[in-house]
Amino acid sequence: MTSSYSPAFSDRLNATAAAVETALAGTLSASTPLLADMPDRLADAMRYGSLGGGKRLRPFLTLESAALFGVPPAGAAQVAAALECIHCYSLIHDDLPAMDDDDVRRGRPTVHKAFDEATAILAGDGLLTLAFGLVAQAEDLSPAARLSLVVLLSRDAGAAGMAGGQMLDLMAETVTLDEASIARMQAMKTGALIAFACEAGAVLMDASPADRARLRRFGEVVGLAFQLADDLLDETADAATLGKAAGKDRDRGKKTLPALHGLQWTRDRLSQLVSEAEDLLSPFGEAGATLCETARFIAGRDR
Repeated sequence: MTSSYSPAFSDRLNATAAAVETALAGTLSASTPLLADMPDRLADAMRYGSLGGGKRLRPFLTLESAALFGVPPAGAAQVAAALECIHCYSLIHDDLPAMDDDDVRRGRPTVHKAFDEATAILAGDGLLTLAFGLVAQAEDLSPAARLSLVVLLSRDAGAAGMAGGQMLDLMAETVTLDEASIARMQAMKTGALIAFACEAGAVLMDASPADRARLRRFGEVVGLAFQLADDLLDETADAATLGKAAGKDRDRGKKTLPALHGLQWTRDRLSQLVSEAEDLLSPFGEAGATLCETARFIAGRDR
């Protein structure tokens, strides 16, 4: 499909990525009370796995969904940082030999290659547990909002969300999955954290159940688009473009929707998902424009 997002959107996305990078660098320092007395090697591995690249798409969605409901950036920033910590932990663990066994991430050696496997596991553990402390200590949020977000994040990052989806992904190497099972796996592994990012804005403002469900569904739709675009790139792009190995799903015998239906079906489905995402945000009018552009960016990305 053809990308359709403005230069202003790209500038906004890049500015957010830079701000998140700076915030994470500050958060992952020994001056953070939650990380006081951490061993230097573990601190280095956590920073290596979190800093120096990435689109920071999940924090961007968190901040933009919050803006949709009038939440000040300061009120959402801690949640955005926490979510990125969980995303980075998932990448560190996903790259391990026991999981996807990748040597390159974002154009450089993965954490277990730059350090060692045990350190990579602990770095992921450190980022995961840090995330919940960041949400719990977010002073700009009400106690009720913090509690709701901790519960929601626990579900979406855990066995019923991302971790469960990763289990299904591993099983897909030895068990042939049908289309419904592939969709379920992708909704959990990739979609759950993206859905959290979009729902978080509604939670922060204690929005109506209908608005919260609408933003949740928007996140699920763009999460599916993200995974489809990722699978499409795995089939069509090279490692230099992606900054990681290409064609790994096919080489390991994993079934994806592009593998089942072909490239043109995938591009058509991405267009349908963008249309659904835009329809979901239509009640918000112009206020939802940036999130609509985000859906188009996700579906049309080239890396």
